[in-house]
Amino acid sequence: MKVIRATAAVAFFVALTVASVSAQTRPAAGSGTQPRPAATPGATAPSTVSVPDSKVALIDSSAFADEKQGIAKFVSALKRVNAEFQPRQTELQNLQQQIDKAKSDLQKAAPVQDAKVTQQQQDRIAVMETDFKRKGEDAQAAFNKRLEEVLGPIYEDIGKALDGFAKARGITLILDVTKVQGIVSASDAMDITRAFIAEFNSKNPATASLTPPK
Repeated sequence: MKVIRATAAVAFFVALTVASVSAQTRPAAGSGTQPRPAATPGATAPSTVSVPDSKVALIDSSAFADEKQGIAKFVSALKRVNAEFQPRQTELQNLQQQIDKAKSDLQKAAPVQDAKVTQQQQDRIAVMETDFKRKGEDAQAAFNKRLEEVLGPIYEDIGKALDGFAKARGITLILDVTKVQGIVSASDAMDITRAFIAEFNSKNPATASLTPPK
């Protein structure tokens, strides 16, 4: 058994149906009809309930992005998007280093220099920090948009493949352990993550070209 952590609650409810019995009216004396025995209190009419066969499996979608054992097509696309934004990342890193250096220089010089010079340096640092924040927010927004463009179709392919994987094996419900809370312990046999990733990789090689950003 293995313990699985998760994030959204799932509850199961069982509904019970009770059949009611209507009271029988005793016929009048002399009618020629024998009275029927009174119904036993609490007795219910027999009923047939159809219970569908079900088979539940678990999957860990966070494993899709694992560089060594994840979905190759997903990992490859993610790497290429990261490469697209490497210049912005480098620019932000350089700007952060400049801010850190300016703060360090100011800390050393402030005690011995004119207050006006110190204020000018502080103002310059404030401008640099504002620029850093704006560029960082713009880069993050662009990165998120690009990820959605690139990974969206891949997620659709994964969803369709997972549906086919489940149908082929008679699985009626798959729970993603990264999104479901309440699973405290489960058998390793229920985890289809590696099996699904292996099948998806065999049918979907990571050779598709990346759509240029718009």
